[in-house]
Amino acid sequence: MAHAKVRRVVTGHDSDGKARVVADGTVEPITSGLMPGCAIYRLWGRDERPAFPDNGSPGQAEAYYPPRDGSRFMINTIAPGELTPARDLDVTAAWEELERQAPGAAAAMEPDAPGMHTTDTLDYVLVVSGEVTLELDDGEQTVLRTGDVVVQNGTRHAWRNHGAEPCTIVGVAVGADRA
Repeated sequence: MAHAKVRRVVTGHDSDGKARVVADGTVEPITSGLMPGCAIYRLWGRDERPAFPDNGSPGQAEAYYPPRDGSRFMINTIAPGELTPARDLDVTAAWEELERQAPGAAAAMEPDAPGMHTTDTLDYVLVVSGEVTLELDDGEQTVLRTGDVVVQNGTRHAWRNHGAEPCTIVGVAVGADRA
């Protein structure tokens, strides 16, 4: 399945403090044979709270999930059905590649409950197309459709697409503390 590129326009301030477009280009999706039909677009991130004026340069944002005071902006396409890798997939190599592209994302996943994960983040999520089910503890499920939003407060969760079409969600993750 081919995935579209996403155009990202970034603004910043020039040396006189005037607002300027400082970058205009495309973001390639992260795909993996571990999650056939899915795509992750890492659009922007910072590991620290921003301060302005700012020249619009990307900040440090290596890890997939942000630390305290950090943030991440992403688009995720979730394929319908069970995400079953091809039988001939080199699983070890695929995990290594996913770790290189999205450091720490796999570590947040629960090995005994595929897709379930907990992060120290406050997530703002908008369903922009399709339908997805938000699964929480004890199998609690909430069906979300185009236009629905989720405020996800550091809870254990998974995204499941039980529909027939891919679902696309846009999310902002803000780093938080966990007591």
